[in-house]
Amino acid sequence: MNKGRMILLGAMVLLGGTTAGQLMAHGDVVPQAVDTTALPEIGQDWLEKNPYSGNAKAVEIGQSAYGQNCARCHGLDAESGGIAPDLRYLELGETGDQWFMERFRHGSAHDGKVYMPPFGDVLGQKAGWAIRAWLETKHEG
Repeated sequence: MNKGRMILLGAMVLLGGTTAGQLMAHGDVVPQAVDTTALPEIGQDWLEKNPYSGNAKAVEIGQSAYGQNCARCHGLDAESGGIAPDLRYLELGETGDQWFMERFRHGSAHDGKVYMPPFGDVLGQKAGWAIRAWLETKHEG
């Protein structure tokens, strides 16, 4: 093999290794804490309906929490690029609230593969409902 081909092959191997490392790092993300102290207390029992729907402070907190914890898979500004469901089309009202909170709390896994990790115990109910309140402002359809 000539020297030029060896250099090209070496560069491709290095580039491939770097890219693979970046892709592997995508799934190894630590959830970021959400400060919900400015939100009204809602108790310890998990609710089925969003108590923060339409609450401007919750929407503000939810936008930040979404950007830190959800956007990587569900897309910036809630517009999915195909990795995970586009949450702009999530049903409004109690049915959508229940679906959202089920996924938020328990995550989603199929055939032994985790598609979404559970966030309920990590971020808490107040953060989940704040994210949902923000997502309501992005609803389409």
